[in-house]
Amino acid sequence: MMKRRALFTVCCAVLSLFAFPAIAAERSAAEAPPKGLRVATAGHSFHVWMPALLKEMAAGAGITGHEIATVQGIGGSRVIQHWDLAGDKNKVKPILEAGKADVLTLSPIYLPDPGIENFVTFGLQHNPALRITLQEFWVPFDDTALWETRGKGVTIDRDAKTMDQLRSAHAAYFEGMDKLVRELNAKAGKSAVFVVPAGQAVLALREKVIKGEAPGISRQSELFTDPLGHPQAHIRVLAAYCHFAVIYQRSPIGLPVPVSMAKLPEAEKLNRMLQEIAWQAVTSHPLSGVKTDGGTPASRS
Repeated sequence: MMKRRALFTVCCAVLSLFAFPAIAAERSAAEAPPKGLRVATAGHSFHVWMPALLKEMAAGAGITGHEIATVQGIGGSRVIQHWDLAGDKNKVKPILEAGKADVLTLSPIYLPDPGIENFVTFGLQHNPALRITLQEFWVPFDDTALWETRGKGVTIDRDAKTMDQLRSAHAAYFEGMDKLVRELNAKAGKSAVFVVPAGQAVLALREKVIKGEAPGISRQSELFTDPLGHPQAHIRVLAAYCHFAVIYQRSPIGLPVPVSMAKLPEAEKLNRMLQEIAWQAVTSHPLSGVKTDGGTPASRS
């Protein structure tokens, strides 16, 4: 009897390999940490803190070999300002020219911005496999008019903002970003540029706060340090999770609480919620490059 049971178990195992090879392969690919990537970054104060968080998240996911290739920061900058930096001041161009980056992350504020296409063309020329990500951001002052005038001396009542107001303020920027990415990929003849939908993730977080569903956060204003919109740890971590999902094409759900967020109220629950928001934002964006289970980008809800 014992021999028959053992033989039956072995046969079932062998048959399962033939009956479900795709499932087995899919699980193996999902469970194995991907190869670490070299990530270069050029941006402003809504972006330059991301690389350190991304590196921490990669380590938490068991990814070895992740590297911060370089970080170039200019306050309030357009991408063209990073492109125009001359000589030794420009940290990004030499890295791209030497083919020492797998990913370049940018975060355009004002569009159009010729610096984006300059970097895309230059980067792909020296490394055809380079991926370029464009981080959406959350409109400064929650108001495009104040954004354009730099809003000096203004105060913002973020706690009074409704989701309709926030979506309206961000709509043109999101649409402009998507249009630009499609145009750049068409010129490149392939998908080389991708959207990191951090801005839409921030709106989703604010909706949770409005509904009283965000652990440890009672007011929208708690997410920001000033009227301009510099982010507190909640938003920085959320945006970095979006980058992790786009760059490594895998869910951040289950990663440990980042050090910068560990002392926040209800940190464990909040961390899980931020991961879920980021993953939802990335998988529902058709230009993130992250595929659904069916192998195609999900359509935006």
